[in-house]
Amino acid sequence: MRTEFDRNAYKRTIDSLVSAFETDAQRGLSDGEAKARLAQFGSNELRQHPRPGFWALLWDQFNNYLVIILIAAALISLALGEYVDSLAIMIIVALNAVIGVVQESKAEQALEALQKMSAPHAEVMRDGSIVVIPGREIVPGDIVILEAGNFVPADLRLIESVNLKIEEASLTGESVPVEKNAALVLDDEVALGDRRNLAFMGTLITYGRARGLVVATGMNTEIGLIAEMIQSFEAEETPLQRNLAHLGRILGSACLVICALVFLYGLFRDTHLAVAFQGDLVGYFQNEKKDIINLFMTAVSLAIAAVPEGLPAIVTICLALGMQRMIRQNALIRKLPAVETLGCATVVCSDKTGTLTQNEMTVVEGFSGGRRFRISGEGYAPFGAFSNDAGVFEATGDPDVAALLVGGLACNDAWLEAQTAQESSAAWRIIGDPTEGALVVAAAKAGHSRDAVAARLPRVQEIPFDSERKRMSTIHRVAAASPMPVGDAPYLAIVKGAPDVVLDLCTRALVDGVAVPLTETLREDIRAGNHAMACRALRVLAVASRPLAELPASPTPETLENDLVFIGLLGMIDPARPEVVEALQVAHRAGLKCVMVTGDYKDTAEAIARDIGMLTPGGIVLTGAEIEKLDDATLAAKAADLQVCCRVSPQHKTRIVDAFKANGHVVAMTGDGVNDAPALKRANIGVAMGITGTDVAKQTADMVLTDDNFASIIAAIRQGRIIYSNIRKFVYFLLACNIGEILIIFGAMLFGLPIPLRPVQLLWLNLVSDGAPALALGMEKGDPDIMEQPPRPPGEPVINRNMAFGIAVVGLVDTIAVLTVFTLALGRYPDHLAAVQTIAFMTLCISELLRALTARSETHSILSIGWSSNRWMLWALAGSLLLVLIVVYVPFLQPVFDTVPPGWSDWLLMTPFFFASPIAMELVKLHFRRA
Repeated sequence: MRTEFDRNAYKRTIDSLVSAFETDAQRGLSDGEAKARLAQFGSNELRQHPRPGFWALLWDQFNNYLVIILIAAALISLALGEYVDSLAIMIIVALNAVIGVVQESKAEQALEALQKMSAPHAEVMRDGSIVVIPGREIVPGDIVILEAGNFVPADLRLIESVNLKIEEASLTGESVPVEKNAALVLDDEVALGDRRNLAFMGTLITYGRARGLVVATGMNTEIGLIAEMIQSFEAEETPLQRNLAHLGRILGSACLVICALVFLYGLFRDTHLAVAFQGDLVGYFQNEKKDIINLFMTAVSLAIAAVPEGLPAIVTICLALGMQRMIRQNALIRKLPAVETLGCATVVCSDKTGTLTQNEMTVVEGFSGGRRFRISGEGYAPFGAFSNDAGVFEATGDPDVAALLVGGLACNDAWLEAQTAQESSAAWRIIGDPTEGALVVAAAKAGHSRDAVAARLPRVQEIPFDSERKRMSTIHRVAAASPMPVGDAPYLAIVKGAPDVVLDLCTRALVDGVAVPLTETLREDIRAGNHAMACRALRVLAVASRPLAELPASPTPETLENDLVFIGLLGMIDPARPEVVEALQVAHRAGLKCVMVTGDYKDTAEAIARDIGMLTPGGIVLTGAEIEKLDDATLAAKAADLQVCCRVSPQHKTRIVDAFKANGHVVAMTGDGVNDAPALKRANIGVAMGITGTDVAKQTADMVLTDDNFASIIAAIRQGRIIYSNIRKFVYFLLACNIGEILIIFGAMLFGLPIPLRPVQLLWLNLVSDGAPALALGMEKGDPDIMEQPPRPPGEPVINRNMAFGIAVVGLVDTIAVLTVFTLALGRYPDHLAAVQTIAFMTLCISELLRALTARSETHSILSIGWSSNRWMLWALAGSLLLVLIVVYVPFLQPVFDTVPPGWSDWLLMTPFFFASPIAMELVKLHFRRA
């Protein structure tokens, strides 16, 4: 019966699959059958869920409580005749909506990048002939022809393979090309990266050739499953979005309550109201209509004062400035709210290859002549030193080491290429297999170049690497003297491969430049050297040789690969980045849990994690197979001690993210491949690699690392904490200002005083005078101990208990100071209310500007952070003070703002009260430092 797809094709024989898909392994499908299946199963392409339209995105931007309050504030300002303020608020709202729509429209481009990975054309068998068809027309049951350089056009069960290697890093996380074998039939459940008889859509053939049976197309492929997972995850609100929404609801409710209380209290305070209840109520309202309207307008103005109108704009600007700072930290933010979300991250799930490590296989150790030696140096740069227990030595002076390096270079197809003239690791690259490239670099460190070795030992024949033989052999003509054990032979065979396999083919060993019989003792020493390297998760290769008296007519493994001279072992690893250890220490001090999530093997992952300090005593290591056996609750329970996850699939990565989120964590997940995309989207913060990352990962992620460096993640988290801290600072500052204004008006009404501040003065304070210092607070560099603090709880509101206490104290002190100076000024100018209100206005303005200096840290004294460390604050204070003086001293503005220029005696009256709230805030900080 015809099958649409087979998820367990790796467990089945070729014959059973050919029968199930009703095809012919040699002739393929007929053209008519292929068309019928295309109509039945659909095109071999990734399908996209419908996206929300422009109007839906726009509505989402306005469907916010705080935005609705701001719109209401704009309409009320318009009703009050404050056209400039109304226009400013509406511009703020429109700007936020535009930014939101643009961000949302760019956020879902991952599927487009996935679709680009599909092969545009493919060679298939149709009616016994090879034809080239568009990749989208491939159907289940097609027989596909694959060669080096091809992209795999669908998920295939290999039915024939010759020296086949496929680059699957983007899908499985495997750092080197995977050797494939069509003859394998796997019995057990295995990870995606271990299904060596399958080829997956979107992966690249790097070596060899093959034929494969299409077992899945389109959305049924492994890459299709990833596309479905990406589209199925709903975007979650960031902690800041939730907190600001909560704050908006509180402020909106407070506005309504304040407006009602002030208006009702004003009515009841009026002695005429008592008369109204005893007499004609309608007549009362007709007689006092103007006063009631003025009272209502005052209450409404006070309610507007309760809303920090500039808050959304300042938050947006602060996040945008944070994005610019993060670019300098090698972190490119794709989604604006992610800037802040980084600040409350509690778990960092990091890929290994290229993020924790350098993604450059490097030979670090060798074994020759019965002795172990070490090789220093970084990456692919051909600079390093050779050392042993006796110290540094010249590799060219040791015949055994020299023969080992030359042998590894000669039996090798990789090239080392200089990209720039600079002598740094980044200036060099390897062309070819990374493992072979490591051998080339090791030889170059000893001064052996490929051209020089090729001149002395030109290659004349070879037997390519075979996954079953686990070795490669080359035959060279001896054209000049070399450190290899050649004797008088005109030809030399060199064999490179797995140590246990090569050692079994050897009868002699090179010791001090002489081939000696391979005794059992020497054989055990070699095995012990191999075991020691393997225990440190080094990938070990053995090199052996055999002098040949004549050139074989047709070399075969059976005739050539025997009676070999064992030369030595070379151990390599993708080394950890040198800065990662320090970054992990910073992360641990900051209370961050760091977890390695990789597609590599357990031994390698454990060794790297232990070496850099990520795997600690008591830490749990889980493989993908082990994760598969755990239910969600058990996995979540183990998450507290989980430190390394290896050989994982895309589904495992999303389950790991969900396990941490189930425990209340905010998760940052890194990745570079297609396989990482679902987890990147599922995480609170998806972090893609900019250098090695696929377009799919980059389009899905919230943040892209331009240097693929784990240390940049920690630097970005630090910046995220600073940004959130700055947001708290200006929320603290603005709300303390607004609460003070509310209490001043309400206190004056309570004590029977005239209203100290005009509505237009309140609006000027909120939109102009306070705005610039609040924006400058967003430019703070952060407290020096910000990475010594634990992550903040994600559910913690912006206004926590400490901030609420500080706001109350500062607001109360502002009220006492302003009402006191207002009362004193009333005694000085009993018949000139505008002059008295100007003095109150000036006192409050300058007091708030001075308090902005102390608001630069919630805990540290202004004396410890310095007066001038934020030059933006100095400019903001100077600009705001100038604006205050302009509305007071410029004649044509005085009628607009109901101001009267104060004299020198008025300044002497006000000056002591300027410092009341700044001193109060410093005392509050002192209290919390002691607590």
